[in-house]
Amino acid sequence: MPDVRLVTVDTPDIITFDWLQTSTGLLDETEQLVSAIIVALNTDALAYPSDVLPDPRSSDRRGWWADHQAEAIWQGWPIGSCLWLLTRAKIVGPEAREGATLVRVQKYIKAALQPFITAKLCSQITVTAAQVGTQRITARIMIYRGPKTAIQLDYQPLWIELSPGS
Repeated sequence: MPDVRLVTVDTPDIITFDWLQTSTGLLDETEQLVSAIIVALNTDALAYPSDVLPDPRSSDRRGWWADHQAEAIWQGWPIGSCLWLLTRAKIVGPEAREGATLVRVQKYIKAALQPFITAKLCSQITVTAAQVGTQRITARIMIYRGPKTAIQLDYQPLWIELSPGS
């Protein structure tokens, strides 16, 4: 798990993360689990060969180079989520070939966070996705850690339908 706390730095064009420092100038080491989950959700996991890629002209399945033999080298696991596969996807229902977008969001988030349960860093994770308007899906993630207070995270990736003129 990371030993630093990440904070969101919002700009009009992009969302980035930075390390939070304490008032004494040291790195804030609280909320490591939340920081690790933020990294997992915002890192691109390697897509399966059978996955439909967002750009039909590309064969880039992404993934992180350090995932190669992560378990053998540092007792880790492959990091990231496949949410990036939805970057150009329309929000569709269960009748679509790939299935409902809401279900795919939940599936990708659960798969990205399952290693935290397997490694016993938390006891259970629940994910609820909801469509907000015509162009946005939000996900509420509840992280349970035995007798400790549950952590609630709200994840709000955007899907914008491409218009024929764009």
